[in-house]
Amino acid sequence: MMRDLLSGRVAVVELRRDVVVPLFAAEEAAVASAVPARRQEFMTARECARRALLALDEPVVAIGRGEKGQPLWPPGVVGSLTHCRGYRAAALTTDPDVASVGIDAEPDLPLPPGVLRHVAADAEGRSLERLRLEHPGPNYDRLLFTAKEAVYKAWYPLERSWLGFEDADVLLHPDGRFTARLAKILHIGARDLRDLEGRWTVAQGTLLAAVELEADGGPDVPRQAF
Repeated sequence: MMRDLLSGRVAVVELRRDVVVPLFAAEEAAVASAVPARRQEFMTARECARRALLALDEPVVAIGRGEKGQPLWPPGVVGSLTHCRGYRAAALTTDPDVASVGIDAEPDLPLPPGVLRHVAADAEGRSLERLRLEHPGPNYDRLLFTAKEAVYKAWYPLERSWLGFEDADVLLHPDGRFTARLAKILHIGARDLRDLEGRWTVAQGTLLAAVELEADGGPDVPRQAF
């Protein structure tokens, strides 16, 4: 599960059944015009986040939504949310050695026709073909999509700028790892990064991917703010 993809510094809560819980005013505002299904997944993901906050001995507070749809975490907390059919999760930490966390989940199904060409460069497509032949298993096209989403969720809170599918060259490894070569520089304190590492797995028909970025350790290290 997702908790196996991240270090013990990160509190992970996963739910496969939706729950009904009260929402804070800021959360209600975020889904005021949402259809019932979207409201339900939002509510359950927020409940995952609340349970993760409690696991970190943090108070339960409203988790609003930023202009790009990102969760707005309380000060000192970094983390990520994800939801897909039959799965919701939150991964949060207050550990100052973690600069950012990105998680994503997708059903283990092929991408819709025509989508892969927008997600994968030619070299990535050839790598997927080799994986299919040499290591049959999950739907690697959607797994690539999932890994890139996790990379973006770790990137955006630090850089607050767009990172497209074409800006991350992701190589999936059959042992549950993946590497990402970025076309843009990611700044974490004094470090300038282009290469990131993540982990993936498949559980109960769900593809899961996670990226956990180390802080630089200096006094002015930017940590994920939301």
